[in-house]
Amino acid sequence: MKNEIKTAIVLGVIISAIVGTLSFAFSIIETQSPQALNDDLQKQTIDKSGFKKAPKIVGIADYINTTPEELEKEIQRKVVLYDIWTYSCINCIRTLPYITAWNEKYADDGLLIIGIHSPEFEFEKDVKNVQMAVEKYGIKYPVVLDNEWQTWKAFENRYWPRKYIADYEGYIRYDHIGEGEYQETEKIIQQLLEERAMSLGLNVASAESLVDIEEFQHTTFRTPELYFGYKFASGRNQLGNSEGFNPENDVTYSSSDNIQQHYFYLDGTWKNLEGSMKLVSENGRIKLSYFAKEVNIVTSNKGDLTILLDGNKIPQSHAGKDVSSDGNLYTLEPKLYNVVNSNSAENHTLEIIVNSPGFEIYTFTFG
Repeated sequence: MKNEIKTAIVLGVIISAIVGTLSFAFSIIETQSPQALNDDLQKQTIDKSGFKKAPKIVGIADYINTTPEELEKEIQRKVVLYDIWTYSCINCIRTLPYITAWNEKYADDGLLIIGIHSPEFEFEKDVKNVQMAVEKYGIKYPVVLDNEWQTWKAFENRYWPRKYIADYEGYIRYDHIGEGEYQETEKIIQQLLEERAMSLGLNVASAESLVDIEEFQHTTFRTPELYFGYKFASGRNQLGNSEGFNPENDVTYSSSDNIQQHYFYLDGTWKNLEGSMKLVSENGRIKLSYFAKEVNIVTSNKGDLTILLDGNKIPQSHAGKDVSSDGNLYTLEPKLYNVVNSNSAENHTLEIIVNSPGFEIYTFTFG
């Protein structure tokens, strides 16, 4: 009997202790603000041990829409989207409407976008050229010129474009290469802004609708990018002429009518440069058989170009936005120009007759 009494007493003490502990816990919860509870939940549910911190922005040659001092101050406690891009890259250009829209929509909520301009070609290192592109595409957020790729290397990056998003504590929580995944990216922005607001005791806005912009539809199969500079063409040489590349020398090229798809062919005398070909003779010609719905060229220096498609003046149904109604394309500043723009991917022979000595071409890109 005595043992039964002792057992009952022990059980009673244990039950009382449990009830007391629960009462104390609930009393604490009742006195905590919703913000404190949210903070506790955040700490419990987000393990950041597997995330890297965003590296410092280093080696910057010039700043657009900001100064070094302003940028260092502005980046604190912000959700930061780092956009690694270069202004003559068609894939980068296609992402800009989304990025500028996100800046307009979320900047006041704590999003900071930083355009890290890491150039592919020498002319893209000129701040005046980058400034023109910034104005053309309506970029209001800070852009830094990473001319020696030091920030590119700090991020261990290898691609254009690439977007990294860091949370308000500086941890990289999202990483996307290339175009696309715009809705997924924007949802991450919303999520990280919500985390930031809860942490800083700010009002949390309800989830907003996503930016609605028609996305460029790539073809499954298309001609790959074609480089004219001997450095860039190394390992992916698609110059069809038998004369081939001859670094830093003038080469007189002659092409035949028998051309291979996805290769470009030259006529005339062209200087072989590291990043481009420059026309030396009075006239020249570039010819290729491609499969795509869109063809672009990256050029510099003044150019008077006549555009032919399958041996005839390019029809308006296929003329790119930079081609005039007379079938010509006139280049001035160094940038990307749209030559062909059709509704579907098709096989055609494109000829560009160049009537301007000194004209310089860097690459063909396709969509």
